[in-house]
Amino acid sequence: MARWNPKKGVLDHEHSHFWRHRLVDVEEPNLMRDIFPYVEVPRIDFDHKLLPIDPAEDIFITDTTFRDGQQARPPYTVEQIETIFDYLHRLSGPNGVIRQSEFFLYTDKDRKALDACLSKGYTYPEITGWVRAVASDLQLVVDAGLKETGILTSVSDYHIFLKLKISRKEALEKYLAIVKAALEKGIRPRCHFEDVTRADIYGFCIPFALELMKLREESGIDVKIRLCDTMGFGVTYPGAALPRSVPKLVRAFIDEAGVPGHLLEWHGHNDFHKVLVNAATAWLYGCSGANGTLLGFGERTGNAPIEGLIMEYISLKGNKDGVDTTAITDAAEYFARELGYRIPPNYPFVGEDFNATRAGIHADGLVKDEEIYNIFDTRLLLRRPVSIIITDKSGVASVAYWVNNRLRLKGEQRLDKRHPGIVKIHKRIMEEYAKGRNTSISNEELEHWARRYLPEYFVSEFDKLKDRARSLAAHLVAEVVESAAIKSMDPEIQEPVLQTLLELNPFIQYVYVTDAEGRKITRNITHIVDRAKYDQAHVGEDLSDRPWFIEPMKNGKVHVTDFYTSRYTGALCITVSAPIRNDLEEIVGILGIDIRFEDLAKMEEMEKNGSSWAQ
Repeated sequence: MARWNPKKGVLDHEHSHFWRHRLVDVEEPNLMRDIFPYVEVPRIDFDHKLLPIDPAEDIFITDTTFRDGQQARPPYTVEQIETIFDYLHRLSGPNGVIRQSEFFLYTDKDRKALDACLSKGYTYPEITGWVRAVASDLQLVVDAGLKETGILTSVSDYHIFLKLKISRKEALEKYLAIVKAALEKGIRPRCHFEDVTRADIYGFCIPFALELMKLREESGIDVKIRLCDTMGFGVTYPGAALPRSVPKLVRAFIDEAGVPGHLLEWHGHNDFHKVLVNAATAWLYGCSGANGTLLGFGERTGNAPIEGLIMEYISLKGNKDGVDTTAITDAAEYFARELGYRIPPNYPFVGEDFNATRAGIHADGLVKDEEIYNIFDTRLLLRRPVSIIITDKSGVASVAYWVNNRLRLKGEQRLDKRHPGIVKIHKRIMEEYAKGRNTSISNEELEHWARRYLPEYFVSEFDKLKDRARSLAAHLVAEVVESAAIKSMDPEIQEPVLQTLLELNPFIQYVYVTDAEGRKITRNITHIVDRAKYDQAHVGEDLSDRPWFIEPMKNGKVHVTDFYTSRYTGALCITVSAPIRNDLEEIVGILGIDIRFEDLAKMEEMEKNGSSWAQ
């Protein structure tokens, strides 16, 4: 049989139904030990067949920051998800460069975040769901009012045999049943072919895809396929063989299973440093969607970074297509400022030093013309001016330029070269070279001196930690007061929850609940080493005159106190409190948490150094 290809202007060969690929139901898993020996580095084999590029007509990006990306870090709050979604909207532009964003649907917080983002009314990115291959989960999609959901459909024998403990035939039947159930509810299913780069492509994946295309034709509802390079095994080398070849994987689904390119997505991981090039290659061979996350957050080594995909998209298309590239900078600053994420200085597009150079000859080139050593106009596209490199030849004006750029001071706020602090920094630099130094001054050194001589322009680490403590405490208490146990206002039900909260968060010193009259109803929930210090605190104690009680009762909001010295332990603390509401939204009590600042600071330092908390 032959099918006319209007794009190439010739007839394409098409298998008749007699030659369609059928499921190969093996008794033992095919783990491809010649390619994946496990005790050694995986192999890359070649079949020496070369494929020409055949780009998708419509390429776009899909986002999994709130699904895969959230599995790699502490959960976002509802407010944080709202803010990040705004950045994704700006990056999407009016034409939907970021076409979709997927959300979890399982918890109350998931649904609140979903509702908050849906209420914004954005066309792009469209919000979709993600569920397991369980029919009952589909009701979550219906209840959320979503048109599409991802469904986990693992395709390698590693998952089918070793994880699910079923046969290929049973897996195929299980997956098709959930897809049919989704179609019956009018939901557009997106099957996530998990671990496709270790799967039997023609023995399982293509037969599965053929069945999905049959269901699409019968139902009239699109069925999508996400090709998940779960372990980052995909490669782009010409002549590489399946299942690792990205070009051959994409073309197999399009040419052998008849999946239109606009229904395919590529989802990769960065285990072998290939995540971005693999995604772009999928575009070039006909896969319309490339899936990623902001800053590449994702399981283990992460997913394709959205900011990198945006730059690849613009490079391949030749225009920005409405994308607001400055949102990349704003999003990165938000992650650093509000979420405490430390972006590596050399991280492309957003790292502090991504457009700076320390080599003397490069610095000389930048002084003559920044275009010589700058990738593009980073000031225009990212609001990131080129960083100047400071040496003994730089002069006071160059120091002022560096400081003003570092502090992002504009107009009348900019510091003059005669500012006493600038002069002191320049003097400190010249002292270094007077000692025989022959290298440029690092940004770290400059910032250290700037903090010393211009302290009024910097937020101290102590202040940052105080803000972090307030933010963490507020988010913590806001989630706890929503639990059914706390809402019960039954101390016997509340106390085990409070004890667990204390044990999971060692920086908490004391947890308690009062009724609406301000009387303490729970026993003393504190660490055993502090228990004796709280002898004076007792059930029935009247705490109605405390600001942490008065404020939430008055305005119904989470309240965070200033720092104070605990009268029980003598430690520097803050108290965070929140109203407890019944089903009628009436305030029936207050939950209070005292946080020990020193312990929180230790935890922050351990996280910074990659250590774990131990009491």
